Amino acid sequence: MSKLSTAIRLIKKKHDEVPAALLRNFSFLIPCDKLYLRLMFRFCMGYWPNFDNPKTFNEKIQWLKLYNRNPLYTTLVDKYSVKQYVSDKIGKEYIIPTIGVWSDAREINFDQLPNQFVLKTTNGGGGDVVICKDKRLLDQTLVIKQLNKWLKNNIYRKCREWPYKDVKPQIIAETYMEDESGELRDYKFFCFDGKVQALFIATERQNPNEDTKFDFFDRDFKHLPFTNGHPNACFLPQKPRMFEKMIELAERLSKGFPHIRIDLYEVGSQIYFGEMTFFHWSGMVPFNPESWDYKFGEWIQLSSKHF
Repeated sequence: MSKLSTAIRLIKKKHDEVPAALLRNFSFLIPCDKLYLRLMFRFCMGYWPNFDNPKTFNEKIQWLKLYNRNPLYTTLVDKYSVKQYVSDKIGKEYIIPTIGVWSDAREINFDQLPNQFVLKTTNGGGGDVVICKDKRLLDQTLVIKQLNKWLKNNIYRKCREWPYKDVKPQIIAETYMEDESGELRDYKFFCFDGKVQALFIATERQNPNEDTKFDFFDRDFKHLPFTNGHPNACFLPQKPRMFEKMIELAERLSKGFPHIRIDLYEVGSQIYFGEMTFFHWSGMVPFNPESWDYKFGEWIQLSSKHF
């Protein structure tokens, strides 16, 4: 595709952001998943998806939403229940300890929590997290209000990511952790039937004065020349010390799934599991340049053996 046509598509996408937001707000008016995804894809990506012969990564993500209905996925996207699954697969030493579980934020006894902790909802996306580094500075009233708001989030309704439809909304508290960068960097591995092909590292996530940065690498940790959702960092993050072990664990966890993203952390010399994601960006964010959307798409093999 020419640079001109790519530019025209990006301009059209900007004009489509308003109807995309409206569609999410009134998603309940379109019960048909296929119709809803066609419309949302057109608004977000600037072109109509091909569900009969998908080629790009983003098109195939929509196809998997519609036709790959493995009931195990509901357990794996639940941020609490997935811990037992991962523990059984690779060992409990990779699991971040859970401090408590609640169905309503008003049930949390903050006096019983340590000075540092993390709160997150089991049914939410990666952004539904409260990071407490000093409990004395925590506005408990505001946190309770925010957590109970997140419990009402419906990723299925707005994104048609069906595994979330039956996730039990809960709040979990976990042990606070940080790496040598002063935050907890994610190492997000793109896996295709048990093989890692790429990963990205998110940085500047806790800096209110900076946009989050995404940098993609291949499995040999060579930086890849594209962006997806966020710009690259000015200074590339370093290769984690436990990189090869991370690849091994990600491939063990991803075996048998046509595509899954396995998120891991490195704290000192220890690896911890973060989460599993079946629909990166819900398949609604362009790659720049677009050729990488096709490259990632080539790695997803849509075979009935996975379903």
